[in-house]
Amino acid sequence: MNQSASGDGQDIKRGFVYERVPHVTLKSIANNEEIDEIHAKVQGQLDELRAQINKAAKQKWEEWEVPRDLSGFTSDKAQRDARADKDTSPSDSRGNLTGLLQEYWNLRQERQKEIDASIARRADTEFLYDKPYQDNKRVRVSGPFTVESLSPHRVLAPDDPATAFKEDVLNTHDFTQMILENLKSAGVQNTVKNQRLKFDSLEPYAGTWIHAVGEYTEKDGKPRRAALSIGPELGTVSAEQVKEAAKEAVLGVGFDLLIICGFAFDPHVSEEAKRYGKLTVLPTRMNPDLAMGDELLKKTGAGNLFMVFGEPDVEIRKADLSRLYVVLKGLDVYDPTTGEIRSNSTDDIACWFLDSDYNGESFIVRHAYFTGADEPYDKLKRALRAEIDESAWSVLYTNTSVPFEKPSTGKIAVKVINHYGDEVLKVFEV
Repeated sequence: MNQSASGDGQDIKRGFVYERVPHVTLKSIANNEEIDEIHAKVQGQLDELRAQINKAAKQKWEEWEVPRDLSGFTSDKAQRDARADKDTSPSDSRGNLTGLLQEYWNLRQERQKEIDASIARRADTEFLYDKPYQDNKRVRVSGPFTVESLSPHRVLAPDDPATAFKEDVLNTHDFTQMILENLKSAGVQNTVKNQRLKFDSLEPYAGTWIHAVGEYTEKDGKPRRAALSIGPELGTVSAEQVKEAAKEAVLGVGFDLLIICGFAFDPHVSEEAKRYGKLTVLPTRMNPDLAMGDELLKKTGAGNLFMVFGEPDVEIRKADLSRLYVVLKGLDVYDPTTGEIRSNSTDDIACWFLDSDYNGESFIVRHAYFTGADEPYDKLKRALRAEIDESAWSVLYTNTSVPFEKPSTGKIAVKVINHYGDEVLKVFEV
């Protein structure tokens, strides 16, 4: 943000200051009365100069016919008249004509510049949101980034309710079919490269909450059956969907695994997924590229479209009578090839955040910490081009939080983000 570009100074809360360009339309030019005034102001001088040019060149040029210079222009009549004139030589006549042409075109260019300035001044202004002003004296820590959301690519027809319902059914079918096709080819993967669940078969299922049934083989060669429930295309997977899909999976022919696919999950989904005994409920995050159509998927390939991200292994301890602190022990990760849940270290966690007074609706980052292997603050030092106080960094690079007062809401929430950008939220009552 450039201080000279705005009176807001360096207050980033007021937003970035962007470059602006005039948005010129034919309407803005046609309604600009100042153009006529500028044109009429110098038109008389131009007409007088054109008359002198025509007299000197022995021509009858209109305004659009006046040449810019005499290169390539010859007039035998003008040459003869110049020789017949005792007081003016041919070179003097040509020099006089050159001066008149130069004066004529200089006046026309000045008029055009004034008209262009009037158009730019009176046209609407358009912001260039990809070109904010930069302060080159500041050290940039983060690189360029984008903010993305799920876009409503499919639009329902609002006129006829019957048509809208029919189109809604078709759109849902297309979305479900697209998810199943990609799931069958890509499988379900966790954070380890070669630990991927590959389906031997995957067929649609006419259930209320279960959309497909698949079979896969574990490492020991034992076949397993999995039920698949797909979350909304433009929304989050709720705990209610997990509950209803699990109840449907338990009834009738049993399943070994229930896969819940969604672009985003409500905070209570992880807690709901633990309540069904032998049935393993596996929340699986779908890559946002799946919402962008087949063209983008062809470029990204089949990798990392469906990711399993385990929940954090957290312990809450007492610092004293009124204060608590949180210890992040690691990450519980599901191995889809064996069906086991194993505990990993904090190396798979990029950062974790703590809301020490969670209200059950909005997660507010009150504590932010970094973990992971390879001492990532080395990269931060290179980016800042300065030395970092290691004692200050150790407060952030830790798996143990700073002590905090007991929450007034009785709840705290821990959000963990891995190196792929996947996140999970876990809520605790204290």
